[in-house]
Amino acid sequence: MQIRVHSYESMGTFDGPGLRYVVFLQGCPFRCLYCANPDTIDAVGESTLTDAEHIVKQAVSFKPFFGKRGGITFSGGEPTVQAKALIPLFKRLKEEGIHICVDSNGAIWNNDVEELWKLTDLVMLDIKEFNNDRHQYITGRSNEQPLKTAAWFEANNHPFWLRYVLVPGVSNFDEDLHALGAHFKDYTQLQRIELLPYHTLGVHKYEALGWEYKLKNVPVNTPEQKQHAEEILRHYFNDKLVVN
Repeated sequence: MQIRVHSYESMGTFDGPGLRYVVFLQGCPFRCLYCANPDTIDAVGESTLTDAEHIVKQAVSFKPFFGKRGGITFSGGEPTVQAKALIPLFKRLKEEGIHICVDSNGAIWNNDVEELWKLTDLVMLDIKEFNNDRHQYITGRSNEQPLKTAAWFEANNHPFWLRYVLVPGVSNFDEDLHALGAHFKDYTQLQRIELLPYHTLGVHKYEALGWEYKLKNVPVNTPEQKQHAEEILRHYFNDKLVVN
């Protein structure tokens, strides 16, 4: 099966451990208000149908640069949209000894997704908001399945990272940060928590698509807001917390 690829990044440093060959895939069930890649939301978009072996060859060519920590990362979009097509690709990457990381919102669950997770070395799970009403406002979908996905990782001894974007007036509420911390603080498979600042780097893409950017009046985080959120989450996660 072919895979719908949006774009590539040859040497990513923010998409998992070490240097990563990043493959951005097409299609996503979420409609996040601050999505940095809105051009990957549509199931087809301007993607290119790509043979799995092409991606394998590219990843192998970068293997000398990966070192002990690097590898390939699948982002998007939401990679699990194409889980069935990715399974044989992941098996080939495992044969080549390449570390596989997936950046996912955890919103899709079926037999193909479960098999895909079993072939994945590390998942970077994006939790948009712990409060379900606010999560639905941000994404258009419930956070029930993302939280169930995290619970599956914990129950099945599957390492994952958690990523949380701090958006002023949208996802920076003290009670939600405390609830997030209390929920995940005892997860043994949760290796790292990334607190990410809100940015507007993708706004020009909305303009190009002719879409309205609904958070245009939301400012970026102040240093005080970031420090306050860090103090809350540090209480629960200590050295696991990384602030970008």
